Amino acid sequence: METKKITGSEAFLRTLIAEGVDTIFGYPGGAIIPVYDCLYDFRDQIRHILVRHEQGATHAAQGYARVNGKVGVAMVTSGPAATNAITGIADAMMDSTPIVVITGQVASPLLGTDAFQETDVVGITQPITKWSYQIRKPDEIAWAISRAFYIASTGRPGPVVIDFAKDAQNALVDYTYEKVDYIRSYQPVPDLDMDLIAEAAELINNAKKPFALVGQGVVLGHAEKELMTFLQKADIPAAATVLGLSAMPTDFPLNKGMLGMHGNVGPNRKTNECDVLIAIGMRFDDRVTGDLKTYAKQAKVIHFDIDISEIGKNVIPAVPVPGDAKETLAAITEFVKPAKHTDWVNSFIPDEQEEDEKVIQDELYPKSGKLRMGEVIRKVSEATNNDAILVTDVGQNQMMAVRYFKYKQTRSVVTSGGLGTMGFGLPAAIGAKVGAPHREVCMFTGDGGMQMTIQELGTIMQEKLNVKMIILNNNFLGMVRQWQELFYKERYSATIMENPDFVAIASAYRIAARQVEKREELDDAIHEMLSHDGPYLLVAEVEERGMVYPMVPAGGCVTNIIMGDNQ
Repeated sequence: METKKITGSEAFLRTLIAEGVDTIFGYPGGAIIPVYDCLYDFRDQIRHILVRHEQGATHAAQGYARVNGKVGVAMVTSGPAATNAITGIADAMMDSTPIVVITGQVASPLLGTDAFQETDVVGITQPITKWSYQIRKPDEIAWAISRAFYIASTGRPGPVVIDFAKDAQNALVDYTYEKVDYIRSYQPVPDLDMDLIAEAAELINNAKKPFALVGQGVVLGHAEKELMTFLQKADIPAAATVLGLSAMPTDFPLNKGMLGMHGNVGPNRKTNECDVLIAIGMRFDDRVTGDLKTYAKQAKVIHFDIDISEIGKNVIPAVPVPGDAKETLAAITEFVKPAKHTDWVNSFIPDEQEEDEKVIQDELYPKSGKLRMGEVIRKVSEATNNDAILVTDVGQNQMMAVRYFKYKQTRSVVTSGGLGTMGFGLPAAIGAKVGAPHREVCMFTGDGGMQMTIQELGTIMQEKLNVKMIILNNNFLGMVRQWQELFYKERYSATIMENPDFVAIASAYRIAARQVEKREELDDAIHEMLSHDGPYLLVAEVEERGMVYPMVPAGGCVTNIIMGDNQ
């Protein structure tokens, strides 16, 4: 292959293009400026989106990756810029999101001298990445970047950090691109074990009350069709984790809702009633299991997961099934027998009716009082024909949104699951809109989370991104306040918030905005937001002391469910 001497910066950008990168979310600075200078010549091939804070770059890269399945790319300079990116990197690790973060670094002769804006990026990020590597020589660039994309996107996806010394950016190199698609010490997908598939199928075929738990692994593995074919053939009811919610359409007949602390009543109760529990691409997080000593002790557990380190980590399975969900689900579907579990599937109905009566009706259709979070969320969802991408921040707004938004297609939920990062919503919505420009993006946030990354309104303004933003404003740090009310004798320590005029702030960024307080004005406000050609901020003034129910207290049994203030 013919080689050509080019700068390390050009070699880097050419490798990104060869890896299919079309967008970078970033913020320039001294230690990465040679790359930015070279990027000027590639601006017709790579779109650069200037965020307002480096944390925003990583969350935007996450939103981009989550909606389209590609690797998100963030690029920042050294020192404080790199440390500002840490939160998004950790978030991507927890939520298995494929991103590559490039950090500038001081020239290699200065490493270890406490040079201006020098930070040990590799040392800091190794515990929260799949791979972290420092490029000191220009002949490493093509190999390291291609390897980064391979590692980030294969197996259980996750973040990779490349720390790029400034002298390597400037040096000349004989550039040759060779795609990395094999690493000797790295097996991204475990081998399929047909004996385990057969063993799992036998348990399912003999089950009277099988129940499936659907995680994000189904989405990451592009296994949505295989999942539904499997569930329908064996007539198995299923519920999803927060990140797995859009793997099944909301109206899929066997979809029984959401698992976990604020999940639906039926799925949580039936976890401790089923005889075979089938976990697919989920990790038995504590927010799903509650107290492990009381979790599904009656059930034989089958655990499908691409990451063998997750199998048996929290819940010991009767049958472990390592592998890619698309492959393992297709394989087991061949082995399971067509079945009907009509009585078992129908046994969820009383739980659904109880939850509807005690929780949902009042939340979605209140007859008086201030606006409720749930009613705002459901009305927005229905106004988009339940076909929008939901992006959330973290807190009550998040739990209400994932409960009451509806989903028609996959990759429709973008939220911070494992790390629970306040401030995630706004920059993630930027990435989601860039990654799926043809889809409506609706971002719900609280007044607290919005102010953690509110400067990203500047990015939306500059890029003219048609993102619909809804602040559910209750003038509290709502989720902490809920815990204080339930478990800390209503001692509201440091949770009351005095907020700015969000509409005025949006106006300063030349973004259309409206505040709504009255229930009779809500439909018109939502219509105005969705019909507006461009970004829009809707501030919904909601009940200050609203509660997210149902709730399984932290560390409690999944059947110990609080459904109202009188419990």
